[in-house]
Amino acid sequence: MLMKVTDANSVRVFDPRGIVESANTPIAARAKKLDGLRLAILDNSKWNANKILRTSTAALENSVNFAKVNYYVKHSFSKDAAPEMIAEIAANNDLVLTAIGDCGSCCSCCIRDSVALEKLGIPAAAIITTEFERETELTRTALGMQGLIPVVIDHPVSSITQAEVESRAAQVALQAPKVWLGK
Repeated sequence: MLMKVTDANSVRVFDPRGIVESANTPIAARAKKLDGLRLAILDNSKWNANKILRTSTAALENSVNFAKVNYYVKHSFSKDAAPEMIAEIAANNDLVLTAIGDCGSCCSCCIRDSVALEKLGIPAAAIITTEFERETELTRTALGMQGLIPVVIDHPVSSITQAEVESRAAQVALQAPKVWLGK
């Protein structure tokens, strides 16, 4: 608990939990169809994020004919994407798939990146794991974008086999189109 002594006879106590005040910001307009759209893949460089994203992209391409798939890599999973990268993604893509949120800071940053892109009109599907659903909900609320629905896959991700990567990619292929289309 934080304290501040105001004089010799009194102590002012601050509640460290605080109060989060934010206005709700709507998500980006959703596409009517996915075929012909440009997909951005934003890899946060976490262990196995690239495998999950590439395998998920291949699974998605079984049912969606993307006009183009563009790959972007952040060099730190515990930092938000640079504003220049967010602007480039928004300028050159219609949808984004980002991963992976399977711990505290990486989960928060995936959601923050998705919120930034949603504010620029790009529907974003952030992949997180089951263990971080509550944290994601709190982050979305704190950022004022409660309508941003994540793609939730089984935990863990960092120490999985290729068969488990394919299983998680199948989960992404089922959920991401629903996120992008708002269903």
